[in-house]
Amino acid sequence: MGRKWEKGAQPSEPDPEISSSSSTSTAAIKKIKKQTTSMAESSSNYGSWSPITHIAQDHLFSILLLLPIDSILSFSMTCKRFKSIAYSDTLWESICRRDWGPTSVDAIKSSSSSSSSSSSSSSSSSSASATDSRHHHLHQLPWRELYRQVYQLDSVSCHRLSEPDCDETFPGPRASHSFNFVSGCLVLFGGGCEGGRHLDDTWVAYIGNDFKKTLNWQKINSGIPSGRFGHSSVVFGDFIVLFGGINDHGIRQNDTWVGQVALNETFGVTFSWRLLDVGSTAPPPRGAHAGCSIDNKRMLIHGGIGLSGLRVGDTWVLDLSENFLFGTWQEVATQPSPSARSGHTLTYVGKNQTVLFGGRGLGYEVLNDVWLFDTTDGHLRWLQLLFELQNIPGGLSLPRVGHSATLILGGRLLIYGGEDSYRRRKDDFWLLDLNTIPSVKMWKRVKSRGYKPNCRSFHRACADHSGRYLYVYGGMVDAVESSGLRFDGELFLVELTPQL
Repeated sequence: MGRKWEKGAQPSEPDPEISSSSSTSTAAIKKIKKQTTSMAESSSNYGSWSPITHIAQDHLFSILLLLPIDSILSFSMTCKRFKSIAYSDTLWESICRRDWGPTSVDAIKSSSSSSSSSSSSSSSSSSASATDSRHHHLHQLPWRELYRQVYQLDSVSCHRLSEPDCDETFPGPRASHSFNFVSGCLVLFGGGCEGGRHLDDTWVAYIGNDFKKTLNWQKINSGIPSGRFGHSSVVFGDFIVLFGGINDHGIRQNDTWVGQVALNETFGVTFSWRLLDVGSTAPPPRGAHAGCSIDNKRMLIHGGIGLSGLRVGDTWVLDLSENFLFGTWQEVATQPSPSARSGHTLTYVGKNQTVLFGGRGLGYEVLNDVWLFDTTDGHLRWLQLLFELQNIPGGLSLPRVGHSATLILGGRLLIYGGEDSYRRRKDDFWLLDLNTIPSVKMWKRVKSRGYKPNCRSFHRACADHSGRYLYVYGGMVDAVESSGLRFDGELFLVELTPQL
């Protein structure tokens, strides 16, 4: 992607794909870079002494954190001391925290500590050197290498976590369900199954920081909400907010529910649903719409299939009270806005922006357009991002419906699966990066390694708190014994950085 990471290589020109998250102005950054270069060049005149070589390391860290990545890599080539500073894990942990946010970095550190503790407990070695090595590993992750892998992401690794049992210890096959990662748990609700029937079961599996373990699913016998598929379900802290859906009688819903996860030392994981009071105003009933959380306090929905069986193109925002006891729906009517559709995705990517992608339109055509829902300064508006399919390698396979689009580590979207206009299911991964310029570079095909799952559509996917691990469950797959379809009950893990 243009950046030179190889040891000793000449760094490229500053890349617009990664820029400083600091509020420092461009002029200030240029001034710092000019001063740094000037002081570095003067080192030959001072012999073994120059002003910059006597700047404290923590001050140098503060300067470097104001610069884009290419400038940091250029700085590292000035002298051996600066290379050591610019390549230090401490600095790169700070860079990761700057560009990815503290939540992702803390989650990565927690998962590393957990996996290291598990490995050390199974080892028979108890030597002091081994203890020191484990201690170093727990606190010194290869942050620069992790950053490089995430930025240059060209492949992911898939692992099959578990397969359905014949009894009730594992959720049954389904599609168009909801599937969320909340409070260290996977939470699954509803969906459609064989015979066109809806499901009303809720399942919870605690993961914590051990991302590759065999899961112990727990069925929650709450009986509410009523059975449905094609609903939306989004996460707010320890809460899940669910809206709409369709039952096996074709009845569309417009009720709003709140689910809460609780971890208790005595009772383990508990989960409860309750109906949310939204007053007299609510979106018209629908299913197969898209929904996501925005600003950590509001829910956004768009489109779907309404009461008449026609696809709709309206946009609604739910403002939630701080204690999640009530909420207020409000329709957002702006122009331009996305056309009517179903089976599309909405994903909040931060910086007051939400991405809408794909779906099936009014004429049953499968779409590939990208829209941004922007809430900057309290103004709600839709913006379309234009690109040409023929200019993207493999881009003609982009249009899809029934896919998943998940925010991953690095602030990009990982799009997986779905089906095309001929109802052919897919197993490909695509990376959507909104920070790239020009727009044609915002799409990138990503290879998959390891376990190869079936092509699928109308599955569900969710990422852990770090954004480094993606869980995929269920969906529609091709039936092996016939030319028809079957509901899938498989759970697998997609790992972004398997080399660490």
